[in-house]
Amino acid sequence: MDDDSGTPAPTGLRATALLGRPKLWLIPTVLTGLLAFLLSLLYMGGIVNPNRELHDLPIALVNSDTGKPLTGQQQNLGTQIAHSIVTNTSSSAAGWRQLTRAQAQNELDAGKVYGALVIPADFTTSVAALTTTNATTRPTITVLTNPGKGSLGSSLASKISTTAAQQASLTIGKQLTAATASASAKPDSTTKLLLADPVAVTTQVGHPIGNNSGIGLTAFYYTLLLVLAGFMGGNVISNGVDTGLGYADNEIGPWHTRRPTVPINRTQTLLLKMVMTAGITLLSVSLIMLASVSILGMDATHIPLLWIYSYCAALAVGLGVQAINAAFGGIGQLVSMFVFIVLGLPSSGATVPLQAVPGFYRFLSHFEPMRQLSDGVRAILYFDARGDAGLTRAWTMIGIGTAIGLLFGFAMVQYYDRKGHKRLTPQPA
Repeated sequence: MDDDSGTPAPTGLRATALLGRPKLWLIPTVLTGLLAFLLSLLYMGGIVNPNRELHDLPIALVNSDTGKPLTGQQQNLGTQIAHSIVTNTSSSAAGWRQLTRAQAQNELDAGKVYGALVIPADFTTSVAALTTTNATTRPTITVLTNPGKGSLGSSLASKISTTAAQQASLTIGKQLTAATASASAKPDSTTKLLLADPVAVTTQVGHPIGNNSGIGLTAFYYTLLLVLAGFMGGNVISNGVDTGLGYADNEIGPWHTRRPTVPINRTQTLLLKMVMTAGITLLSVSLIMLASVSILGMDATHIPLLWIYSYCAALAVGLGVQAINAAFGGIGQLVSMFVFIVLGLPSSGATVPLQAVPGFYRFLSHFEPMRQLSDGVRAILYFDARGDAGLTRAWTMIGIGTAIGLLFGFAMVQYYDRKGHKRLTPQPA
């Protein structure tokens, strides 16, 4: 319609005019700033200083020394070293577990320890031989790593074990130096250097994993894929159903459509979304495994079990997303993002050991989905699918999480339906 002067009437406000409205800025500014602040605290808070937060990292301590005590001592050197390490109160970084060699290997194979410090059976005998003529061979203490527990966790355990072994070497060196100082035959300069630091420390892999295992990180990234598949798939399905049923607009580029509204209550809508999630997740999980294992060549065993586990894990996340979206409506995607991703990543223990993160994240790890799922994936990929490596707990938590999602989702939508809270006034065809 034109005005009296023949000039076309304006079709709408300009952006420059809207920029002057404070209320238009308020909510996006507050939410964006709050999200940036929370994300920074949550993500960076878990990894800023792992060494400062490190407490009771599980490490096996094996004393296999069977040698007789040195002259004037009541215990052999292996027993002395083990006792000194366990009773050291200057650091709480390690949670030492005194085990036999067989027990330690079992703990490594089950992913229950991040490494091991092994004192050999002939240790005291080898040390005693250093005081004899022309001694050149250094006794050896072995540090075993467990790369299946993640590169950082294995590295921390290796550093702690190596430091303990080196400190033991220096302590023994002082004893040997004092003993030789009172002897009639004085050692030469080379022997003195050997006696001052007599123990060699070697590092070996205690539980090897494949070369295509990302140095112990493929379990984390694979778990992240499963969580993202459930999270994004759930949201895509939710939006697609709402659009298809006429409860949301469909806008692609310049095209905008609105389908006729289908008369359906919230309970039936949630049921439809969950059934579709169960079906479509089959495809997404299959494609994830195809890309990861077949195309990229990721090291993986127990393929049928991995597929079944992957499907159940991604499905549990997808059903949880549908329940949260149904309960919280428009902010449901934001809530589910915090539940499954924002809080899940730093508390998963997959990249930084839980023993090296602040207590808040260790608390979250008891129920946050990503930690439960990553334990199961790690057990299947690296630890021969052993139940005591975390797989049993993972299956249990998947079942509990799925049940909670179903109960919470349907309880909320049935409550809304009983109260008569309709989603939208039906639109004519």
